[in-house]
Amino acid sequence: MTERVVLAYSGGLDTSVAIGWIAEETGAEVVAVAVDVGQGGEDLDVIRKRALACGAVEAEVADAKDEFAEQYCLPAIKSNALYMDRYPLVSALSRPAIVKHLVAAAKKHGADTVAHGCTGKGNDQVRFEAGIVALAPELKCVAPVRDYAMTRDKAIAFCESQNLPIATSKKSPYSIDQNVFGRAVETGFLEDIWNAPIEDIYEYTENPALAREADEVVISFKEGVPVAIDGTPVTVLQAIQQLNERAGAQGIGRIDMVEDRLVGIKSREVYEAPGAIALITAHQELENVTVERELARYKRQVEQRWGELVYDGLWFSPLKRALDGFINEANQHVTGDVRMTMHGGRAVVTGRRSSESLYDFNLATYDTGDTFDQSKAQGFIEIFGLSQKIAAKRDLA
Repeated sequence: MTERVVLAYSGGLDTSVAIGWIAEETGAEVVAVAVDVGQGGEDLDVIRKRALACGAVEAEVADAKDEFAEQYCLPAIKSNALYMDRYPLVSALSRPAIVKHLVAAAKKHGADTVAHGCTGKGNDQVRFEAGIVALAPELKCVAPVRDYAMTRDKAIAFCESQNLPIATSKKSPYSIDQNVFGRAVETGFLEDIWNAPIEDIYEYTENPALAREADEVVISFKEGVPVAIDGTPVTVLQAIQQLNERAGAQGIGRIDMVEDRLVGIKSREVYEAPGAIALITAHQELENVTVERELARYKRQVEQRWGELVYDGLWFSPLKRALDGFINEANQHVTGDVRMTMHGGRAVVTGRRSSESLYDFNLATYDTGDTFDQSKAQGFIEIFGLSQKIAAKRDLA
């Protein structure tokens, strides 16, 4: 029986060429799998037919937009996940979603190997392969660009020699990855970290410097889940999509950063994630109102670790799974509404309300009606600062 390889297929040049390339290098049949996580572009059926035309023995496509939003983006929102305090894990979140479909296809078609189009110096190779072996330890992984030195020049030459139905004449100067949660742009002139981004690289966001009317929005949450926009019920996917449009129109969610890749190098990345940033901003503020102080302080440490695990490709790891339990527990009272003004590239919270609020007006007010007993403060401070006072007597002697 001929061996089979499942290929993560995008429909572009590299993965289209990889179908025939893998067949030549290994003698295996290739099953192409394309997963829609809201990246836009071509129709899934067009992509499926192209894979077959390029030599795949079978081709599967999956509309996973809702699955991606609910099972991957939502945990990131609940976690306020921002790698290095800025990046909302746009690409890192999509990889485990794709991996689940690749592994399912491998089992369905009797494949013993999964292939992907990643290079040997990026994060995605780790995200794919660590995820695959976490779900199916028996599977092998190959990466033609990395393992067989499939350079772009070689890919174009192979495409032309095989008369594959792929346009090869036009090449973007950028490497772009996108899904419903955001968009990542790298390489080209951006590799000089002194060069400023130009407007041409952006698609999800308008120029925040342009004059426009502000947009006020109310986002409603139930146990950390966005459930309504301006009072109208939404799914998680709809919440992201609507805020991509509205926050994107205000230039919100542009991120230009040099980040620490897992492989040990620093990389300049430009992201735009308007819906993600708007939702995380609103969620953080509602947590400020509803989550008890010590839990909130500890959760911030967990959030950082959670983001690092996801960035590093350890979505299916025992630690990530355990932290999910903590984060879901911490979100059980995160219910209520947050009002934001979106304008000039910023989402600014202007109001918050919750039936689960820990904000007590009578304790907080400085006016008549104040129920905070200030007479207890002096004794509290004396005891609270006692160990520091004793140490100071010794150290200053």
